[in-house]
Amino acid sequence: MPTPIILDCDPGHDDAIAILLALASPELDLVGITTVAGNTTVDKTTVNALRVLAVAGRPDVPVAAGADRPLVRGLHVAEHIHGVSGLDGPEVPEAASEPVPGHAVEAMAGWLAAAARPVTLVPTGPLTNIALLLERHPQVRPSIERIVLMGGSIGLGNVTPSAEFNIWVDPDAAAAVFGSGLDVTMVGLDVTHHTLLSVDDSEVLRASGSVGRFVAELTDFFRARYARIYGDPIAPIHDAAAVAHVIDPTIIKTRRLNVEVETASPLTVGRTVVDLMGVSGRSDNAWVGVTVEGRRFSELLVDRLTGLDGHAGSASGL
Repeated sequence: MPTPIILDCDPGHDDAIAILLALASPELDLVGITTVAGNTTVDKTTVNALRVLAVAGRPDVPVAAGADRPLVRGLHVAEHIHGVSGLDGPEVPEAASEPVPGHAVEAMAGWLAAAARPVTLVPTGPLTNIALLLERHPQVRPSIERIVLMGGSIGLGNVTPSAEFNIWVDPDAAAAVFGSGLDVTMVGLDVTHHTLLSVDDSEVLRASGSVGRFVAELTDFFRARYARIYGDPIAPIHDAAAVAHVIDPTIIKTRRLNVEVETASPLTVGRTVVDLMGVSGRSDNAWVGVTVEGRRFSELLVDRLTGLDGHAGSASGL
């Protein structure tokens, strides 16, 4: 049976590709999408999620808007990477549906309560919605199979020398999730900087149809921004790596380790402190991605997204 998932995201170029990969994969049942402020404001991430569903011809998937700011801190967005809209670059069709009424946390609680079997949560943005869900609705914990998140790192930062963006935006929420006692898997930058779409991959997608062209144009923009900011013209599809791990856990090798989130130090706030050597004496609380078969990831992504083009192009309006 397909694995039921809820994708909690902040689209974002790589979030958009994560949504499309989930829709294109028969191993998954996308119960719903929730949005959070992160790459851009929550009003924009919500519109972006709806517009990506329009690209795929899937306006039937429910979308609920969530937290508009971190738990206790001010919001910082990533316009320098994703542009003012959050999806700068390609032409994106207008949304073909509206968000469901109410807050994403309440929507998630309802979806989990109604689920026939436990659901995997796949957060690919700041963890604010997930922390609020666990705080406000502890009764749904048995309905959560696991949490597979894109965020953090063993030793690499992309917004500070110490911190990955999703965790850095709301480290307090991240600390709550890692401390929740639930089955948590961290797919961090150590892995996702090897989950790339090459220029050749992008050209295969561009030639495949409307969805593929949309993804190719997303990666064109992403690659140019990485070249300008980090000096490396690559397109790491960070968020889709978490979805790929749910589809095929063998693509990413994980280790059971202790992960703590720094919430106080001005130099290292947002760092995921991963105890590789077991020196802290703290109990292991997460599965941590340590290596990835990058080519298998890109082959999976290209194969699935070209397949999605076969039955979504006519509805996308692109």
